[in-house]
Amino acid sequence: MKYRKLGNTGLDVSILSFGASSLGSVFHETDDAESIRTVHAAVDGGINFIDVSPYYGLTKAETVLGQAIAQIPRERFLLSSKAGRYGHDEFDFSEKRILQSVDESLSRLQTDYLDVLFLHDIEFVRFDRVAEEAFGALEKLKASGKIRFSGVSGLPLAVFEKALAHTKLDVVLSYCHYSLNDTSLLRIVPYLEQRGVGLVNASPLSMGLLGSKMVPDWHPATKEIKDVCRKADEFCDKQGASLARLAIQFSVNNDSIPTTLVSSANPANIVRNLQWIEEPIDQELLNQVLAILEPIHNKTWLSGLAEYNHEFSQGGSV
Repeated sequence: MKYRKLGNTGLDVSILSFGASSLGSVFHETDDAESIRTVHAAVDGGINFIDVSPYYGLTKAETVLGQAIAQIPRERFLLSSKAGRYGHDEFDFSEKRILQSVDESLSRLQTDYLDVLFLHDIEFVRFDRVAEEAFGALEKLKASGKIRFSGVSGLPLAVFEKALAHTKLDVVLSYCHYSLNDTSLLRIVPYLEQRGVGLVNASPLSMGLLGSKMVPDWHPATKEIKDVCRKADEFCDKQGASLARLAIQFSVNNDSIPTTLVSSANPANIVRNLQWIEEPIDQELLNQVLAILEPIHNKTWLSGLAEYNHEFSQGGSV
């Protein structure tokens, strides 16, 4: 396993990290015992960064993850969770709720501190409401020792630019913007590096668009994006290759992306992913797949309020 620096935090993170959303039965029903074995397989394979949220499975993911990591020495992994989002349409970024949320997460996770706390999907709430109390809550949590570092997560890249223009953050978590079909995250990488902000990249499979035979009905991508990704998957199948393998290799292969989160509740999947990142990428296949995906390159979808999606209103794709 390779490790990279996470901004100016001083943390060395594995290039492949573990997203615990699957442990909450977010995508399908899961077996808790198998989920626990999955976490252990990830850590045993060299993964040292684990991310979760009270939103995933409505606290189930944190509860199951807590059972898994209780059996692992705390120094073997770095742990992040989130606060502010608690249901599909349930958001609360008040100071009181964030402080309470972290105490609840620590209890479920059976630990006394988080390495990182992210404000979760802030694009669904007016920025001034987040700025009024949430950023101050992060500083109080640092002072108390309950969190070591803080950040924000979201889909629109403007989330990070708005937040960093207002306050200092240690880490940001972006998803679906550094993958085979969308590399728009690279636009803000120099901005993050200049400020010493760590970067966590999530969803190298674009929430199932890449390498999934059945894209979930809830996926917000347009029909065009789904159709082109399906073509890329079918092309790989005909070559006897795996689009998912190529996608994960692509996302971890860039030195400017410290770590990429993948989620699974199946230990065999984690072992397979760990094997994939040790194998050389097929450059010819990569070039062919990128050519297929070119018509939708950097095309994304709306998420949250208009103030975070200004590039759509200006006619851009990201």
